[in-house]
Amino acid sequence: MAGSRSCTRLMGVCILLFAPFFALGSATSQVPFLMWSSERLPPLASPAAGHIASYEQLSAYLTSAFSSGSHTVLLFLQDKLSKDDFTVFGGVFGNKEDSAFKNIEDAMQSSTSKVTLPALEWSGSFNMAALLQEKLGVSPVLVDADSLSHLSIKTSVSNLLLINLPYCSSLQKSCKEVLHENDEIIGKVLSSMKAKNIPYTAIYTGFQPSRMISETPISDQSVGRSLLQAVEPEVKPPIMFNVSGGPCIMLWAQKSHCQTGSELTMDRPCSANTYLGWITVLVLTYQSGFTLSFSMSKRFYSVSAREWFSLDAVELQYFNLSASYIASRDIYAPAEYSFHCQSVANFGDALLRTNTTDTNSSEWRLNFVDFQIQGFGLSDSTNFSYASDCASFFTPAIWMGLVTVLLTLLILVYGLHMIMQINTMDRFDDPKGPSISVPQSE
Repeated sequence: MAGSRSCTRLMGVCILLFAPFFALGSATSQVPFLMWSSERLPPLASPAAGHIASYEQLSAYLTSAFSSGSHTVLLFLQDKLSKDDFTVFGGVFGNKEDSAFKNIEDAMQSSTSKVTLPALEWSGSFNMAALLQEKLGVSPVLVDADSLSHLSIKTSVSNLLLINLPYCSSLQKSCKEVLHENDEIIGKVLSSMKAKNIPYTAIYTGFQPSRMISETPISDQSVGRSLLQAVEPEVKPPIMFNVSGGPCIMLWAQKSHCQTGSELTMDRPCSANTYLGWITVLVLTYQSGFTLSFSMSKRFYSVSAREWFSLDAVELQYFNLSASYIASRDIYAPAEYSFHCQSVANFGDALLRTNTTDTNSSEWRLNFVDFQIQGFGLSDSTNFSYASDCASFFTPAIWMGLVTVLLTLLILVYGLHMIMQINTMDRFDDPKGPSISVPQSE
């Protein structure tokens, strides 16, 4: 019970004071500042909820605290620290065993003179060690828990002992484990000072906030309500080959993968050539050494009374290796349309079929992700025309679902029809009356 009351009172100092600041928030970056002493410190009024102590206010208070006499100051300077660390990793509701700041809580609770600033204004030029050096008139001495026990400290002069503490920047340890180890170091240092019977003033703060809050000028913010949406990634324009001032071929793919032994991702081509007419050939040359050729043709079909284009062949060349694929059976569209497919590959649901005359084609794995191409009917537009997608409107899954539903409905209707055809008896034998006689001659 005593431990629960002790932790509850300490949370009133560390955690509960941080909660109003966390709720109200501010766009100014802040670090918490904890200060306790075995001697008597000048009184400082508790800050109001939402108040952020300025650098000048802290400087004025430290001047009054260290203006006379000699002082031994222990500065526990952590790489990063925010009040959220106390909220997340501090023991709450009397659960002291779960806290990562046990020694700090004990020190704050046992000290009769302490100062707590949940939110101290921080900027890039903020330097707590330099500020204390200015107030004490001595240079800081970098120590650790092991070397402090062997260090001779003169109480007749002021001393500034700097203990650097890490933050959770390593992937091998969680933030709570790092903060717990820092708390153990603080406990060892305080125990060493008590064993030497040296009066001290301890300060625990951060070199910078562990959670930065960006500040956006009001002039840059839109007035009124607005929808929140993710920033769309930059989309590169399609590859266009222009002839006579207008595009005649457009090609776009989100990713291009080619694999033979090891996977290679092809970058954007550095040059393109084309040949116009009823047959169009687009040749793309990449800096990595790849050369891709897309052969397209356009024909008129009297059945549909319109012209259609097809991607007849895709040829790949990489130094002395080459491969060719036939695509006219699956990649086609009306001449005024473009063709689009989420995946154009020579494996799986292949749209690129291996050329039987090329023995090297089966050794390659070629895949275009989000592929779209148009070789005719572009006129002066820089956008793709309506896309004929490789995925039909009625996919096999949709057909399977429709057939299953129709078959189930057919069975249900047949069952209802059979039930409705059942006829019940309209005459019954009365035991009190004459029995029903059925003529045998009929």
